[in-house]
Amino acid sequence: MDVIDFLKQLTDPESIIQYGGLALLLFVVFAETGLLIGFFLPGDSLIFISGMICVSKPELLGVNIFVLIISLSIAAIIGNMTGYWFGYKVGPPLFSRKDSLIFKKRYLTITQKFYNKNGGKTLILGRFLPIIRTFAPILAGVIRIDFKKFMMYNVVGAIAWIGLLASIGYYLGNYEWVQKNISYIVIGLIVITLIPLISTYLKEKKA
Repeated sequence: MDVIDFLKQLTDPESIIQYGGLALLLFVVFAETGLLIGFFLPGDSLIFISGMICVSKPELLGVNIFVLIISLSIAAIIGNMTGYWFGYKVGPPLFSRKDSLIFKKRYLTITQKFYNKNGGKTLILGRFLPIIRTFAPILAGVIRIDFKKFMMYNVVGAIAWIGLLASIGYYLGNYEWVQKNISYIVIGLIVITLIPLISTYLKEKKA
């Protein structure tokens, strides 16, 4: 499999699970919350589908829903710690960094606006929002939030994010209609999670 095909796999939740199982699933959750390149990964839909698979195709992951939630929560916590460490080391110069294929300064600006509005709760609320969940821990490191306070929000946010989405997927996975229409449900989930982000971006652009 070449690089392009592999990247396509990483943007398709079902392919991630079928191709790499639990190990790749854990890496993707870690990367989306801990690495700059992770913002394009399908975290919400991936967690939701993994919960469904614990019911419909449990052999793909080889774990029950409780082990899944604990494992993914740990990956998300470690991911945020990595993002915090990166922001702490790089510091304010990150705001003056030039845009690249991976890094866009506006992503950091949007996250900062969201953070100014919600404070430390951004580390919890941001878990449910694409892009913000990637840049929130980095920003927390840049502005050097107390690490103990950061870890409290980090743990609560990870458990809430993983636990809620995986549990909903697990519950709905018992219904055949849901299994047959999973693609539409995933699209709807993506749209819902993008609404707050688009709203914040439009307000920032207008300002």
